Amino acid sequence: MKRLSLLLAVALGLATAVSARLAVIECWFVEDAGGGKLAKKPAALLLRQGTESPPPRPDLAPERYLKVHDPAGALQAAFRRYPRDAPVPRCEMSFYVPLPASAKWLSGLTPGQSCPRALDGTWLMVSMSSPFLSLSSLLRLQPEPQPEPALITMATAVLTVFTHTPTPRIQMGQDALLDLSFAYVPLTSKAATPLAPGPPPFGLEWRRQHLGKGHLLLAVTPGLNGQVPAAREGSVAFAAWDDDEPWGPWTGNGTFWLPAVQPSQEGTYLATVHLPYLQGQITLELAVQKTPTVTLTPAALVWAAPGEAPPELLCLVSRFYPSQGLEVEWELRGGPEGRFQKAEGQSWLSALRHHSDGSVSLYAHLQPPPVTSEQHGARYACRVHHPSLPVLGRSAEVTLQVAGFSGPSLEDGIGLFLSAFLLLGLLKALSWAVAYLTTQNSMEKKTE
Repeated sequence: MKRLSLLLAVALGLATAVSARLAVIECWFVEDAGGGKLAKKPAALLLRQGTESPPPRPDLAPERYLKVHDPAGALQAAFRRYPRDAPVPRCEMSFYVPLPASAKWLSGLTPGQSCPRALDGTWLMVSMSSPFLSLSSLLRLQPEPQPEPALITMATAVLTVFTHTPTPRIQMGQDALLDLSFAYVPLTSKAATPLAPGPPPFGLEWRRQHLGKGHLLLAVTPGLNGQVPAAREGSVAFAAWDDDEPWGPWTGNGTFWLPAVQPSQEGTYLATVHLPYLQGQITLELAVQKTPTVTLTPAALVWAAPGEAPPELLCLVSRFYPSQGLEVEWELRGGPEGRFQKAEGQSWLSALRHHSDGSVSLYAHLQPPPVTSEQHGARYACRVHHPSLPVLGRSAEVTLQVAGFSGPSLEDGIGLFLSAFLLLGLLKALSWAVAYLTTQNSMEKKTE
């Protein structure tokens, strides 16, 4: 039944089925078609642990149906945390040619310019991307397809680089921590290698592309003594191999730390792991956010007489970033119908006010229409939606008080005030009269 379901999914063009036991990744094989054009052909990666035969794929050429041997377990590790209900990753593969790195600070990785014979053969670069994974893997193919129940080409994952945070969202002023993992499988046997046992030296670089410009932020070469460019913007990388097995495979860490992130630091980040003649690169899209504060004026109560319009309401949405994606809604809560509804009246937004830290502020205005006595106690709410906020957004509200409802009218209130004022005056006059009479009585007694 599982095999039937898998074939049905392939026939319908559905993408990936991932599990701990069997993983089929549907890809596109991209190659140069000449004349500046690219040709795309369907392909598939079969990641499996076990003894089951691969399902036949008559829709694929054998050289594009790959059974991947992953001694380091990097591909399985990358998908182990992949959410089951998440959209499938996009996958592309293309030919790859091993070459030495061009940067001068990486020259120590390849003292000889000739590529060793151990790297001969056909290579492919596989790239996968989704909101939950960015991965790049270099595969070396075996020369001939294997005649299993289905014709399939065997491939070995030699260098795999991946991150589980390809689209980090960082609050302005907080530190950014971009995780990076990689794995390397040496192709030479223990007896054939001229190198000392243990993981090889490697190079790691982090770059940022922003507004069409590229900037090298960090370059490190663990295991080498050469000079590297100085780190910029206080960035640090935790670059090291995780194990020291004498003959591999090895896994490593290149996690990147950037302190107190500001809007100017958002953009596309490129992380590249360099080994002799091999490079694996992934991309991350870092976005900076700042959550707005919402303040409504008047702050607590707004008064109006029946048939009259309340004063204009001002909703200050302050210190948020980015400016795109902000929405302001006015609601009327309670009232005659006792429910939330869109507030009537004329509404508009002010121009943006820019602050020195890159955040912005604006005012949302509402001029409510005339109110009725039945709306007494209703609440006007200013609800703000922004990418940095939860789905329901953030709101502030003010209570409407309608004069003449459930209490004395405005005229009654004025009458009570005047009555109290006159009564207070009368009491003072009586106290003065009592004091005067008391004084007169005491003077008459002294005269007698």
